[in-house]
Amino acid sequence: MCGIIGYIGNRQASPILLDGLRRLEYRGYDSAGMALQNGKDLQVLRRAGRIDNLALLVAEKKPQSHAGISHTRWATHGAPTDENAHPHRDQSGKLALVHNGVIENYQTLRDALKLDGHLFTSETDTEVLAHLVGKYYDESSDADPVQRLISAVQSALVRVKGTYGIAVIHTEAPEVMVGARLGSPLVVGLGEGEHFLASDVSAIVAHTKDVIYLNDYDVVTITKSGFDVKHLEGGIAKVLVSRVDFTEEDAEMGDFPHFMLKEIYEQPQSIQNALRGRLSRDEATAVLGGLQMSPQELRGIDRIILAGCGTAYHAAMVGEYLIETLARVPTEVEIASEFRYRNVPTDKNTLQFVVSQSGETIDTLAALREAKRKGIKVLGIVNNVASTIARETDGGIYIHAGPEIGVAATKSFTSQVAVMTLLSLLLGRIRNMSSTDGLELIEEMEAIPDKITAILKQADHIKEIANKYAHVEGMLFMGRQMNYPVAMEGALKMKEISYIYASGHPSAELKHGVIALVKPELPSVFIAPHDAVFEKNISNIEEVKARKGPVIAVATEGHPGIEKVADDVIYIPRCPSVLSPLLTVIPLQLLSYYVAVARGCDVDKPRNLAKSVTVE
Repeated sequence: MCGIIGYIGNRQASPILLDGLRRLEYRGYDSAGMALQNGKDLQVLRRAGRIDNLALLVAEKKPQSHAGISHTRWATHGAPTDENAHPHRDQSGKLALVHNGVIENYQTLRDALKLDGHLFTSETDTEVLAHLVGKYYDESSDADPVQRLISAVQSALVRVKGTYGIAVIHTEAPEVMVGARLGSPLVVGLGEGEHFLASDVSAIVAHTKDVIYLNDYDVVTITKSGFDVKHLEGGIAKVLVSRVDFTEEDAEMGDFPHFMLKEIYEQPQSIQNALRGRLSRDEATAVLGGLQMSPQELRGIDRIILAGCGTAYHAAMVGEYLIETLARVPTEVEIASEFRYRNVPTDKNTLQFVVSQSGETIDTLAALREAKRKGIKVLGIVNNVASTIARETDGGIYIHAGPEIGVAATKSFTSQVAVMTLLSLLLGRIRNMSSTDGLELIEEMEAIPDKITAILKQADHIKEIANKYAHVEGMLFMGRQMNYPVAMEGALKMKEISYIYASGHPSAELKHGVIALVKPELPSVFIAPHDAVFEKNISNIEEVKARKGPVIAVATEGHPGIEKVADDVIYIPRCPSVLSPLLTVIPLQLLSYYVAVARGCDVDKPRNLAKSVTVE
């Protein structure tokens, strides 16, 4: 959600910080700021709104500094104003702090600090943390300002309840920056004569590929020439230097007008990446060594739970259909934020998967930890190989989708579904699927990227349909079986980026209440590939048309008869019904994109949304 980047080295800090903040824009934000060491005191620059507002202030003030911290804020406590923007100072004004996360006991801490004479200028929980660290610094008798600052951070964080990723600087320790994390990602970037601190590697990939992903309760001290990582309560922490596996160009738009459109068009390649090296024609099965489970152990699984949020939840819903259809293993899907507070009955033969693009989603991470507390074996399906979920699970499958910058998830959904298909194939071959059926599915999976490319060639047609309906204030999305989750995902994409109210439903539920909404001003999008329920979908479409509701249909090529009942049709290539979600979702992504563009919406930075939800 919020973004952090800090720099200390020999170069001018403000251009590096501004560039890093721009690379974090996709996370969602409503204000931005930076604090810079100038050799005498701190220069704090903050502005509500876009980073361009902060850039204008930086251009006006022309700060000269080789060390600083910066932040993009997504408001939790307090409105998006200049005063509430980060960084925040302590009571002395000598310390500045930026913070991702939520301090749950901030009001109690604030009241206690007020009794000590502290005055606050914002409504934020972060300012309370800055004052608390400053209080411990000022009360310390340690002669070394660096040690005083480290100890002050440690003492303050011991009193904090909640989550945090922080960066702290102090005028009396001008060559040092301190960071710490609990529940909110933080990474150290290693350079020559310079070091970085960031909430996401995309902010610093232009400057370094060598990074350290901090663990919960890590406290890091960095200078331009070195770093030191300790545990919050003392002792040296384990450190692993990783190599970033994507380039600066991967995180840029190239010739596309928006990241979302670029990532829609990357899906043929991202699905190939998800499948690469994981299909065995000789054995007619999938090869998923990351599960770290033998065929005997997998065969012993009696039940599977899939947990995720948002788009990942919809991918998991497709996974439920896939696993039960291909492998005959009872499967259920949980919204991660609900699972963590439920008492879900499980047994020793239950296997759980947590699904998250970022691997940092707070509710999904909490569901993982709740499952492990109950003794369930938990595996991950994630994109970020160095994420917290990837580190805390017992194994899993990386989707290898590459960086996804657009807030509205696209290629991560299809990559997650592709991985769910691989998992279902593997489980099916262990149980009841013949080698002939397995080989046939492999051949069809390998053909999916080219079929997606064929759909993308219809972009102009889809754009025309989008422009036709861009004025509406609501849409219904309908699908059956494996395409019911796709209907939900299509509705999510539409409301996320175009601000049109949209809802996804099983087509058969039309007569159970949804049909009351049908009217000429409310189009319905039907996902109706030629499958076992095709005729049922046609019947539902006719019911909508009988009530003068406009219909957009996503259908299989070679069945032009659907044009007799639908107002507009987008065709997909033929494929087995179990693979259809990989194709039917593509037109819905493009439809939502072009509707949003026609309505003048900020596609990559939709209002009130963040890419990765790292706070409750």
